[in-house]
Amino acid sequence: MALSDLSPAERHRVIGGTFADRVAGAKNWAAPAPVAGWTARDVVRHLVEWFPGFLAGGTGIKLPGGPAVDDDPAGAWQSQYTAVQALLDDPATTQLVLTNPHLGEVPLDRAIDQFYTSDVFMHTWDLARATGQDDRLDEAFSAILVGGMEPMEEVIRSSGQYGPRVPVPAGADAQTRLLGFIGRDPFWTTP
Repeated sequence: MALSDLSPAERHRVIGGTFADRVAGAKNWAAPAPVAGWTARDVVRHLVEWFPGFLAGGTGIKLPGGPAVDDDPAGAWQSQYTAVQALLDDPATTQLVLTNPHLGEVPLDRAIDQFYTSDVFMHTWDLARATGQDDRLDEAFSAILVGGMEPMEEVIRSSGQYGPRVPVPAGADAQTRLLGFIGRDPFWTTP
């Protein structure tokens, strides 16, 4: 079944599980990552640190804490992945709403899917590339993400969450276009 056909809970299970596989395969947490100034550990840190505040601020829900990323990046990821999956698997979650001054009110499962799970998907490439693992992203889902973001480029760029667009070759595949759109050099290699 295509990623786009999955429910938010199922999609998080697959995407978060793929990220967990890359975390498990990482051997050098100090390896440079494709995001300027980041290491492989910082990729995990980003995902583990931004989302709990976003969730708590918009819903009052506090995820249980896990190990510190500096001490145990794999444990930190697993703790968050498990907690978010439990939240998405809870039938009551579909009745909850996340409130954000920039987004308004969004059903919680959709907010997690749109903002967090998609971020995990994109950062899977960063971690894989930094640690020399399989960095292929699902092509169809990459096409959906880049297709949805391109019409909102001005708003996305003004958020400060994405670097300048990196030009890619004409006729590039969806993964390459997505990476270039979010400010990654799709051809980046470890220095």
